[in-house]
Amino acid sequence: MNSTMDEINLLRQAQRHQLVVRALGEEIDLEIGPGDDPSFSSAALVGVTSDHDPVVPADDHKGLLIPCSQPGADRQLQPTPPQGEDHEGLLRLPGHTKKKKKVVKKWREEWADTYKWAYVAVHDNTSRIFCTVCKEYGRKHRRNPYGNEGSRNMQMSALEEHNNSLLHKEALRLQMASKENVQPLEIERPVYVKALSKTAASILESVLKRDPHEAEFIQSIQEVVHSLEPVLLKNSQHVQILERLLEPERCFIFRVPWVDDRGEAHINRGFRVQFSQALGPCRGGLRFHPSMTLSVTKFLAFEQTLKNALSQYKLGGAAGGSDFDPKGKSESEIMRFCQSFMDGLYRYLGPDQDFPAEDVGVGPREMGYLFGQYRRLSGHFQGNFTGPKIFWSGSSFRTEATGYGLVFFSRVVLADMNKELKGLRCVMSGSGKIAMHVLEKLLSCEAIPVTVSDSKGYLLDVEGFDYVKYSVLRNIKAQQKSLKEYLKSYPQAKYIDDAKPWSEKCDIAFPCASQNEIDQAEALAIINSGCRVLIECSNMPCTAQAVDILRTAKVVVAPAKATAAGGVAVGELELNPEFSLMQWSVEDFENKIQDAVKQTYDRSIKAAQDYGIMKENPESLVHGANICAFLNIAQAMTEQGCV
Repeated sequence: MNSTMDEINLLRQAQRHQLVVRALGEEIDLEIGPGDDPSFSSAALVGVTSDHDPVVPADDHKGLLIPCSQPGADRQLQPTPPQGEDHEGLLRLPGHTKKKKKVVKKWREEWADTYKWAYVAVHDNTSRIFCTVCKEYGRKHRRNPYGNEGSRNMQMSALEEHNNSLLHKEALRLQMASKENVQPLEIERPVYVKALSKTAASILESVLKRDPHEAEFIQSIQEVVHSLEPVLLKNSQHVQILERLLEPERCFIFRVPWVDDRGEAHINRGFRVQFSQALGPCRGGLRFHPSMTLSVTKFLAFEQTLKNALSQYKLGGAAGGSDFDPKGKSESEIMRFCQSFMDGLYRYLGPDQDFPAEDVGVGPREMGYLFGQYRRLSGHFQGNFTGPKIFWSGSSFRTEATGYGLVFFSRVVLADMNKELKGLRCVMSGSGKIAMHVLEKLLSCEAIPVTVSDSKGYLLDVEGFDYVKYSVLRNIKAQQKSLKEYLKSYPQAKYIDDAKPWSEKCDIAFPCASQNEIDQAEALAIINSGCRVLIECSNMPCTAQAVDILRTAKVVVAPAKATAAGGVAVGELELNPEFSLMQWSVEDFENKIQDAVKQTYDRSIKAAQDYGIMKENPESLVHGANICAFLNIAQAMTEQGCV
C-alpha cells in the first residue's frame, strides 16, 4: 500500500510540472512549452528514491530525477487531492511493468547519467533542457530516451544522441586532456587582498575595478602599494603619481602566425608592455612560455620598471613575449616563429625607445633570429639586443652577471647578520641559465647547494654538488635531457617526482623557477626546514599568503628587484657603444657586479630607514627597494608633468 501511494504522489508531483508520464520510469518528455509552469525554469534537479517498490528494485529508483522548486535532500513529496480523470491511464498493471523491467532499469541508469549534464534555462521565452558541457540545447538534448511521447520503438536514446554529437565529443576531449596533466585553461583565479590603509586600499581598488582578472599584475601592485603606505601618508602628491604609474604607457597585443615543418599553420599571441619611460628608454626581457598572458606581461614589465629605477643608470621598464612553447620545436620552426614575432614588434623597438633582452624560453639562439629579422625590416644595424655575438649585441656576460649577482647579494645580507655563505646548505629551484650560474657561484663561495629542479620534480644530492657534478648537470641541460639522467652517474642522489624542494633542510633558499612557485604550504615547509634567509631569484616567487607566513616567521626576504642588480648593471652597460671594445677580466667583471649589488643594498636599507623601517625588520629590504625605486620614478614624473 505504501509503495502504491508513493508512486501516486510521485506521479501527481510530476504532473504539476506537466511532465507526461505513462508509467513510472517508462517515458518522460522533458520538453517544456511556453504555457508550462514557469517555476520549472529555475528548479533544481533532485533525486527521489523509494525503498518499497515491489516491481522495480530500490536501486533502480536512485536514477529517477524530477524538478523541484525548493532544494533539500529531506524534502517530502506531499499528497494532493485526486484530480478526477487526470489520473486515468497513468498507472499500468504490475505485470505489464514487470515485463519491461530490464528496459526500465537500463534507461533509468542512462537517464541518471543524462541528468549529470542537464540543467534548465529559459531560451526565447521557453524553458529548455541544456547541456552543462557544451551549453547547447536541442531535440537530442531534451527528449525521452526511447522516442517521443507514446513511442514504443527502440530509437537512439537522448544520452546516446548527445554523446555522439560532435560538439559534446569535443568538450569531453578537452576535459580528458585536462585530466592528463595538460595545462588547463584557467578562467579566473581569486585575488588575495591584504589589509591596507584607506589611501592604499583605494588605489588598489581602482586597479581591481579596471583589471579584475589580471591576478598576477594585481598581486605585484599589492606588494608595492603595501610598501609605499608610509610614503603616501607623508606626501599626498605621491598618491596621484602612483595612480598614473600603475597604468602602463603602452600595451601591444599582436597575432603571430607561423608554419611548422609539416606545412601546418599555427597562431600564437605576442605581447609587449612598455610600462614607463619616465627615466629613459625601456629595457626588459622577452619570454616564450605557454603561461604568457597580458596579466603576466604587465606584472613582469612593472617589476622590470622598479628594477631599473633602483640602479644608478636611467632606463625605463618593459616586458614581452608570447604563449609560444619552444620546447620540442625544431631549429627552423623556432626561426620562423621568431621572424614572425618580430614582424609584429619591430615598429616599437629602437635605441631611443625599447631594448629587448633574454628571459625564459629566449636565449642566444632566439635573440639572434629576432635581431636578424629586426635588422632586415628596419634596414639598419643597431646593437640593442642581448645575444651571443659581442660585435652586435654587446656583452655576453649578462646571464652570468644576474646569477653571480644573486649570490653576491646573499653574501651582503649574511654579512649584516654576522654570517658567511661558506658551509651553508642551500636549496634552490630551477635549472635554467640563471639557476646554473647561481649554482656555479655558490660552489666558488664554498656553500653546499643540494637541489635543482625542473617542471617534473626536483633532484636532491644530500652530499651537495661539487664542480664535477656541476659539469654533469650542465651537460644534461645542454642536451635538453631530464634531470633524472643525473642518477645514472650518481645513483645515491634522488629525484622526487611532482614535488618542490622546499621541505629539504637548508640555511638559505634560492627560488629560481617562476612566479608564485612558493605557496602557503611551501612557505611553512621552508620555515620548518630551518631556512632563515630567502633570496628571490625569479620575479615574485611567493604568493601573497606565503609572504605573510614568511614575515610572521621573521624570515629575511631579499626581493628580486634588488637581487637582480648585477644583471641590470651589466645590461645597462651594454648600451654604451664603447662597452664592446672594453677588455674585461674576470676580476673586473665580478668587482663591477659586487659594486652594483652593494650600492643597491645600501640604497634600499637607507630608503627603509628614512621611513621608519629599521634594518632589523625582516621586511626592510622589500620595503626599502620598493620605496627607493618609486621615489626615483616619482621625481622624474613630477618634473615632466602630467604626461
